[in-house]
Formats: sequence, C-alpha cells, structure tokens
Amino acid sequence: MPRLGQPDDLRNHDHKREHDHEHDHARGNTVKDATRWEAALRAVPGILRADLWTARRDPLPRNRWLNWLPHAHLGLLVLVLGVWNLNLYAQYMDPTPGSVTALVVAQCAAPILALTRPTPGWWLSTAALMVSVNVTSSVLGADWPWNAGAIALHTIVLLLLSLRVRPVASATAFGITLLTGLGALSPGGVPHAPTLWAGTTAFATATVVGASLRATRVSRTRLVEQEELTAEERARRALLEERGRIARELHDVVAHHMSVISIQAQVAPHLVENPSPELRENLAGIRQNAVDALTELRRVLGVLRGDGAAGDAAAGVRHAPQPTLDRLGELLANVRATGLDVTAETVGAPRPLSPGTELSAYRIVQEALSNAMRHAPGGRAAVATHYHADGLTVRVTNTAATRPVGSVPSGGGREPGHGLLGMRERTAMLGGELAAGPTPDGGWDVTATLPAPLLDPPHTKDGS
Repeated sequence: MPRLGQPDDLRNHDHKREHDHEHDHARGNTVKDATRWEAALRAVPGILRADLWTARRDPLPRNRWLNWLPHAHLGLLVLVLGVWNLNLYAQYMDPTPGSVTALVVAQCAAPILALTRPTPGWWLSTAALMVSVNVTSSVLGADWPWNAGAIALHTIVLLLLSLRVRPVASATAFGITLLTGLGALSPGGVPHAPTLWAGTTAFATATVVGASLRATRVSRTRLVEQEELTAEERARRALLEERGRIARELHDVVAHHMSVISIQAQVAPHLVENPSPELRENLAGIRQNAVDALTELRRVLGVLRGDGAAGDAAAGVRHAPQPTLDRLGELLANVRATGLDVTAETVGAPRPLSPGTELSAYRIVQEALSNAMRHAPGGRAAVATHYHADGLTVRVTNTAATRPVGSVPSGGGREPGHGLLGMRERTAMLGGELAAGPTPDGGWDVTATLPAPLLDPPHTKDGS
C-alpha cells in the first residue's frame, strides 16, 4: 500500500539530500582551493619583481651572541675560496690572463656584496658563473659547466639570498642558476657532467637550508610580534577593566550626592514660612533636574555593573556603601588576621575630604596591602596618612618576604586586581602623583599624594 512505502521514500529523499549537501560542500571547497591557487599564481610575478629585481639594502643581521664574528669568518672563507679558485685556473693557464683574475675577483665580491644587498650580489655571482662556463670550456677544451671554486662561492651567495627573500624567489634563483650550466651542455656526450650534478646538489641544498632558516626566523618574529600585541591587548584590557571598576565606584558616589540634592530640594519649601511661587518653582526645577540627571547617570554608568563578578552580587558587594578612610581600621584588622604585621600612623589633623579622594586613598592602601600579602609573606607593613594643607599623602611600605612567596593567601584585601595600574589611574584621575618602587632592604614602597586643598571656613550671617 502507498502508506507502507512512504518511510522508504522519505529515507531515500533524506539520503539524496545529504548526498547533494556533501557534494555541494566538496565542490565549494574545490572552488575555494582553486581560487586560492589562482591568487597565489597571480602573486608570483609581483614577488619575483620585488625580490629579484631590486637593489635595496637588506643587511644580514648580526648574531645575538657572536656579534659580527660570523661575518668576518665568511669574509675569510671567501678569500680562501678565491685563492683556491684562482689556483684551479692557474693549473691550466700559465700565466693566468687578467680577465680570469677579474672573473675570480667578481666571484669573491658577490658573497661580500650579498651580506648587505643579497639580490645584486646574486646577479653578480650568476653573471660571473655564466662567464666562467665559457672560460672553463675554452681552457679545458670540453663542455665543463662549472669548476669547484665557482660552485662553492655561488653556493654561499644562494644561501645568503635564500635567507632574505621569499621561497618562490629563492626557487626561481635556483632555476636561473641551473640554466647557466645547462646552456653549456651539447647534444653529444658531456665528459664532465658530474660537475653539473655536484653543483646542482650544492645549490639545491643551499636554497633549501636558507629557505628553512628564513621560515624559522619569520615564524619566530611573528610569534614575538603576536606576543607583543597580546601583551598590549592584555594591558589595554586591564586598563579598561580598572577604569570600569573606578567608574562603578564613582557612580555610587555621584548617585548618592544627586539623591541628596533631590531630597534637599524637595524638603526646602517646607522649611520656609510662606515660600513664594518663584522659590517653589525653582526648587521644583532643581529637584526635577537632579532626578533626571540621576536617571541618566544610572542608565549610562549603571551598565558597567554588568561586568562585575557574579559572587559580588550574591554577597551584596555591589550595593554596599563605598569605603572611606574612616574604615581604614577595619581594613588593617582584616590584614592582621591573615598574618601580616601592620602598623598605622596618622600625621596632621584628620579632616573630611571629598568622597572621591577618600575612596581613592582607601583603595590605594587596600591594593598596596594586598600586594604586600601576596609578594612579601611573613614581612611587616606600615601605613602612614599625612594630612597637610595641600591635600593627603598616603604611604604604604613593607619589608622583604621571610617565607616563600605563595605560602600565604591574598586575603584581607580585595581580590587580586591590576596592582600599580589601578593605583596610577586613581591618582591621575584626581591630579595627584604616585611613586612606587623597591626599597634598599628588599621591600616595596608606595607613596600617593592626592590634592585636597583646605577650604575657607563658611561665614555666618553676622560675618564672624
């Protein structure tokens, strides 16, 4: 019956659809591969023109440990090979013509030139190699592509070239080099063809080794660049996170003040007997502006609370009042409970400061003590707050660790943050200065100066 055959039809339809999907996927990959190969082939002429048709300076970098010593050794090796090459010609020419001497000098100059300008050095060596084919063939009376000295010198040049140009260009240079030898071969027998194979092997080895070393160097350079970019991105992210945390805290401070302004503007008319309509209208406008500003503030900055830790919300940390220097004693008690010996000192008469200054001072002390607990377990710390006419100076010092670092948990302070980064951001936000660094005894010192000048006392109605 038709109903009994329907499941098989559906299965066949699904199987056909899966087969078509796989076929389309494979065809798409094939098209992508073909496009990629097409793009690579189109780029080859540009690469060859940029790498093999240029006279740009590209010096071989000096060695990290040996400095310029390898360059000097290479120059000495080229000199020895040049003398050897000249002696090879002298065995069959007595006296040696000046043209042959000039040829040997050009072959020796090519590796030296390739140290700073690899492409011109390779072209010079290739031209000298083509001339040497004719010289050796005319002297020996046979089709002799290269002699051993020319092979050794050109091998050095190919190696130096392959270290600086892209693999496509080095392979092309290898192919052009082979043409200088193949052009000397006649259709008949070649008595000295083994020199062609020896030279081909040497040139191929130099090309492969140079390209491999270049690939390793390029990969290492890219890795270092990527690590630098990652470090920069990590530092930028840490800076943004710290600024976001500071913004969240200041949002609470500003929101508190805006709420106070709104409440005072609402209560003020009830404190005046028979307030005028203008006064009521102005106070109502002040209250409405404060409410609108508070709404916008919560809408714009309140979103910063979304990237906080989930545990903070559960613990009620987000909605806790922001600490001030009045709670410094609680912080020191918590730090002492972790085993760090902390002393406190206050210089000058304490006075109320702006909420932002008090919050920043408290956080700087908190972060400095957290760093002391993490990096100086078993040491001692001292906290000094100095109230002066221009503001507040907070100094936190600690001695060197007496136990292995990591043996003490970083309790007593906030969770591990970004250390000096947050301190500098808070100090710079207030226009202050921060100095941090090691002490002669192996400890650490953090000193923050926060501007908070003394305000003139308010005058009473009678002018007193």
